[in-house]
Amino acid sequence: MDLASQLRASLLAQSLPPPSTDFLTTLTTSRSPAPPLPSLLATAKARLLACDLTSSSLLDAALLAALPDAAATTKDATLPRDVQVQVLDVEDLSLSRWEQVEGLEAMERGERTRGREIVRVVAAQDQNGDEGASQTQRTAQTASASTSTSTAAAAAIPAAGPNATHRLVLQDHQGKRIFAVELRRVDRIGVGKTNIGEKMLLRAGTVVARGAVLLTPETCVLLGGKIEAWHDSWVQGRLARLKEAVGSHRPR
Repeated sequence: MDLASQLRASLLAQSLPPPSTDFLTTLTTSRSPAPPLPSLLATAKARLLACDLTSSSLLDAALLAALPDAAATTKDATLPRDVQVQVLDVEDLSLSRWEQVEGLEAMERGERTRGREIVRVVAAQDQNGDEGASQTQRTAQTASASTSTSTAAAAAIPAAGPNATHRLVLQDHQGKRIFAVELRRVDRIGVGKTNIGEKMLLRAGTVVARGAVLLTPETCVLLGGKIEAWHDSWVQGRLARLKEAVGSHRPR
């Protein structure tokens, strides 16, 4: 078995999206001598998990199974084949959207909770009062702080408990989207745990009922990865989306 075939077999054994022949050929012949198989496997895996299933030339689309059409999911059904999908959204249904908004707004104000106590987090200041820092340094520090605050605020949701229920939006290689709901808790699913663009395997036999995939630990495998641009956009726009969803139902 040649190196490309060994690499393909190793990737498929891990339930990763099937790679294209061109991708494997380029990967195994771009250097001479070729890197060892474990190194090639790590590189191929990282690139497959970071690609867009709907448009990437790294994939062999002919070997990818698709989600059922919406018309076919009005009644209970099961997936006849394993289907690889990517995550477009994740929401903890055990927390109201208003609770999530309050948590994000508190983080933006520099507050966090400790038990029932609200603790204000104050950014550290230069104790020496040195005003000689260059404008470039100050700008870089401001940008860094802003990014950190935005990221922290977007993730400011308590860790999901064992009884939490999450709803995801999944997408297959044809671009079809479907809701997925935890029928039983899947530990690796959660806000702050599951990345946007992360790849997931839905095993053959997974139940699809009334247009939603029912997730269980036995039928759902989180493969990892993320699409950086999608994830960053989702994180930065999360508070605005929650506020829009709350709308006129905001508590007074």
